Amino acid sequence: MQPIVLITGGSRGIGAATALTAARAGYAVAVNYTANSLAADEVVRQIRAMGGTAITVQADVSQEAQVLAMFAKVDAKLGRISALVNNAGVVDVASRVDAMTVERLQRMLATNVLGSMVCAREAVLRMSTRHGGSGGAIVNVSSVAATLGSPGQYVDYAASKGAIDSFTIGLAREVAAEGIRVNAVRPGVIDTDIHASGGQPDRAQRLASQLPMQRPGTAQEIADAIVWLLSAQSSYTTGALLDVSGGR
Repeated sequence: MQPIVLITGGSRGIGAATALTAARAGYAVAVNYTANSLAADEVVRQIRAMGGTAITVQADVSQEAQVLAMFAKVDAKLGRISALVNNAGVVDVASRVDAMTVERLQRMLATNVLGSMVCAREAVLRMSTRHGGSGGAIVNVSSVAATLGSPGQYVDYAASKGAIDSFTIGLAREVAAEGIRVNAVRPGVIDTDIHASGGQPDRAQRLASQLPMQRPGTAQEIADAIVWLLSAQSSYTTGALLDVSGGR
């Protein structure tokens, strides 16, 4: 039976690279997007062009009703998922904590933390042997910001990723005996357009000289790590926080 993976935030950057890499590894892929349907359609087109199976599924993961509808569509179109990549996330403009609004904090936590937890909940309900499933794997996309704190810029983002780290460890131990492995990848500075959404489109290149490897990472390098953690090659790995950060 073909494995099925749902990738949140799968229309661009790390998510899109992961979708294509998973498809090459034999997965049927559900590409989630929030608003950019054209970008999601293009990822699906590329997967189908290589002979793979893929669909788009729209949902804002911060909204529970939309998450439930997304999973229902995947169930109907592809079947019960065997893998989930919690990649959807937001960043905001650089700011000190004393200038952050409650609205900003709520948006950050609703998407980056609650969205990942609700998606994981729905995945466990489908994968767990306790619920009649046959097991599976979840990979959460965290960040090395969780260990650095991002002072003066993105403390809220870093805190949200710290929550993802704790969630990864706890959920991994909770469902380990139910056939589900849960791990996280913690990217460093990666050259994707997420920096533009935070008001710093040149951030990855600007920070290159400060990084031990003297360059930002690529979306493909993160995708390769994610798909490895989904695969049978990492069958004894759960609760791991894998830094893919160029030594940062």
